[in-house]
Parts: sequence; C-alpha cells; structure tokens
Amino acid sequence: FFQKTLTAVKNWFTLFGWSKGQNPISIPYSLRRDVCKVQMSSSQETAFKQNLGKDTKTVYDMVFHLSGQLLPGITTSKSLPLDPVEQMLQLHWQYSVLLSFLKSQGAYLPHVMPEFLLEYDDYLKWIQDESGQTDVKNLDTLSNNHLFILEDSMFERMSKRAWTDVLLQIYKVFVLPRVSSCNSTEQFSLESMQKMPRINSEPLSSNIYSPYERTILTWLNKHYEKNRKAVWKDCQKGGVPPMRWIVNFDQDLLDGLVLASQLAAYCPYLIATHFVRMYTNPRTHEQFLHNCLIFVDAMHAVSLAIDIKV
Repeated sequence: FFQKTLTAVKNWFTLFGWSKGQNPISIPYSLRRDVCKVQMSSSQETAFKQNLGKDTKTVYDMVFHLSGQLLPGITTSKSLPLDPVEQMLQLHWQYSVLLSFLKSQGAYLPHVMPEFLLEYDDYLKWIQDESGQTDVKNLDTLSNNHLFILEDSMFERMSKRAWTDVLLQIYKVFVLPRVSSCNSTEQFSLESMQKMPRINSEPLSSNIYSPYERTILTWLNKHYEKNRKAVWKDCQKGGVPPMRWIVNFDQDLLDGLVLASQLAAYCPYLIATHFVRMYTNPRTHEQFLHNCLIFVDAMHAVSLAIDIKV
C-alpha cells in the first residue's frame, strides 16, 4: 500500500508540481539532491563548486509554484557554504523553515523532523554536531534521549516516508483547496437526485475526508446519476446501471462506471466509441479489467495521458 501511495505521489508531482511542464522526481533522492540552483559539493580530497544550472528545480520552486508564496529567508539562487558542517546546518535550517511554513498552512507533520529530509551523510554530521562527538562508531552509546540515531537502511526508509508525507501534505494544503463548491450546488431537475442521500460538506462531519474531498464526492454522485441512463441506454453488455451512492474514492470507483460517467459529461462523443462496450453490472475481475481498459483508452483518446494504469 505504501509503495502504491509513493508511486502515485511521484507521478502527480512529476506531472503537475512544477512550472513550465513536467519534471521527473524520485523520492527521496532527487528532492534531497536538488537543494539549490548552485550547489556546493565536497569530498575528502577537495571542495569544489558544482553549477547545476538555471533550470535545476528544487522543492522550494515546487512550493512557490503550488502556493504562490516564497519561504521566509530562503532564495533558491543562494549557494550553500563550502564547509560540510556549515552546509549541513544550512540545509537543516532550510528544512526546518519548510516544515514550519507547511504547518502554518494547515499541514499535519508532527512526526517529520528536519534531519529526516537530509542525505544520510549529512544526517550523521547532524548527529555528531548535536551530540558533540566526532566518532560515528560511538554514536550508539549516546544517552541523549532526544536524538534519533538510525542505521543507513533504516534512515533511508524513514527519509522516504518523511518526504512522501511532506508531498502529501503539500497536496492537501495547496492543491485540494482549489476545489470550488460553487458548481456543486447546482440542482439537477431529476426526481432521482432529490431522493439521493446528501454528502455533508461541513468540516467536522467526517474524520476521513476533507470538505474539498466531499465536494468532489458530491460532483461524482451528481454526474453519475445525471448521466448513467444517457451513457448506457444502448449498452452492448447489460442495461442501465442502477443508482448508487458514491461515498469513497476506492471501492465505489473500481468498476470504471463512475469515472466513465464523469468523462462522458464533458466528452459525450466517447459514449458511442467507448463506453457502450462496458459491462454495466460487472461481477468478475475480468469484467472490471475490461471496463477500466476502456476508460483508460478513452482518456488517451482525448489526450488525458497522465500515466494512469488500468
């Protein structure tokens, strides 16, 4: 489940997280690596300046693109210090500012520490700096209770989870609130719509979905009920599908019918070429797959190529 979530997050932010088109990312590697326009890199032998170019995109560019706000005190054109310890401290401070900014916008990230967003080598430098020790091998003997001392593999798992949660919260506070409820109040003149249960949009009415997500559920319900008879009146594999109440984003969408009714509302010409071939009462895995193949093919037909897998 976590891997599927990570893949979905990576795909969405690759496609929509940046200005001027797509920017492939890897979680957490590219996000940790691309920290500024001009980055200082060092090794045991020498320290050198690596110019990543004007087109390098950082997580701060992403936040600015999605929120329209600059993080206080952070400019992406500023280079990092040459000294490895000062470089690590600068990065730790920048991630602290990022987390504080997201929390001020409503993000829920009490479990994400700035050090989890660092590279592992920088994480070790941070532990040493916090503990006052210079020998990494003796870190496990520390009695400092507020330090999280993680081995390489455990740290990478923690960092991947931390970055995924940061991106999910960025989506929650900057993308979901764009959902407008103005059109969801339209009253369809269908008698059946008047009989359908309503989804309460009050903030405290659900401990699972936000008001914006419930607005989307309302939109799904109204389009499905409005269009199901028109879309499948001439269906080749069953009659008109029955009325349903759509209350979640997983089980209620599995058969492809609800999603197809949304697409048909905006592209009715797809009904005759695609949607009439769907099973309106699917019962087997093969029939579910058949419906979803048709839906994804319909998306490609109207250039909605956003890497959705069947």
